[in-house]
Amino acid sequence: MDDLALSLTGVSKTYGNFRAVNNLSFAVKRGTICGFLGPNGAGKTSTVRMILGLSEPTSGEIRVLGGASDKVLDRIGFMPEERGLYRKMTPIDVIVFLAGLKGVPAGVARRRGAEMLEAQGLGPFMNKQIRSLSKGMSQKVQLISCLVHEPELVILDEPFSGLDPVNQQGLEEVIRELARRGATVLFSTHVMQHAERLCEKVVLLAKGQKVFEGTLKEARSAAPRHLDLEGDLAESDLRTLPGIVSVIDLGEAEEGAHLWRCGLEKGRAPNEALKAAFLKGLDVRRFEAREPTLHDAFIVLTGGDARQADATPSEPMRPEHA
Repeated sequence: MDDLALSLTGVSKTYGNFRAVNNLSFAVKRGTICGFLGPNGAGKTSTVRMILGLSEPTSGEIRVLGGASDKVLDRIGFMPEERGLYRKMTPIDVIVFLAGLKGVPAGVARRRGAEMLEAQGLGPFMNKQIRSLSKGMSQKVQLISCLVHEPELVILDEPFSGLDPVNQQGLEEVIRELARRGATVLFSTHVMQHAERLCEKVVLLAKGQKVFEGTLKEARSAAPRHLDLEGDLAESDLRTLPGIVSVIDLGEAEEGAHLWRCGLEKGRAPNEALKAAFLKGLDVRRFEAREPTLHDAFIVLTGGDARQADATPSEPMRPEHA
């Protein structure tokens, strides 16, 4: 158990008659970047609240860094989805104040905070009021505030929300650097591209239940490969090709051609369908075999629930640092 930063065993959470989290179990090894994924309303925020000790589980056990979360709060860094900073304070003063709540001496916090602000391009703004900063700048300040005490476990709730592509890329590099230094990162998101670029492991929730836990490769294997075919092709012809289990019309292409996306039966190679298409003399002008993405797996594993946002009650996440 010493190699685990986080473990949940049979954890459930109910609000009245509504069960937000149902018998959830998963574990995250130390030094791992783990994506905590699911559509809106899947139970991610309720689970994060329980991990942080902000809400008690109705049943089950949670161990954080080997013990109860309330015993290790100074070793946890948390950035909530609902950002909350003291708008009349300056970035450096906010960082020093919040670091002090984690037991970091003011002088140490001020030195670390200044270095981190400089590294994020915020050096010239460290003594300006938070309310004068852009949303992206404020989000960087909040991230620094949750990292300045050098936590062993970092929990980020929808950290990429509202960031432009450049700042998203910068945040991804910060997360990678945390893992290189030995920290464990758990971040919740419903944007699969970030998880695909960052994660060694993913845990996927749907309607309060775990539907998958494992590596990216294992997750992708749950979805079929695809074969994109372009040409003067009819759906009826494509459905006769070996290994084709679904055909989606992607619309018209150039010079009267049509583009189709053909789903392949699990374990079947696209070469079989291509060979049969050429032997039949079908007008295939372009083809591309596509490996499944994490988003494809997400759709399969949630039964299409990724397109839905359950309008279910939940406790709001307070904009504060655990």
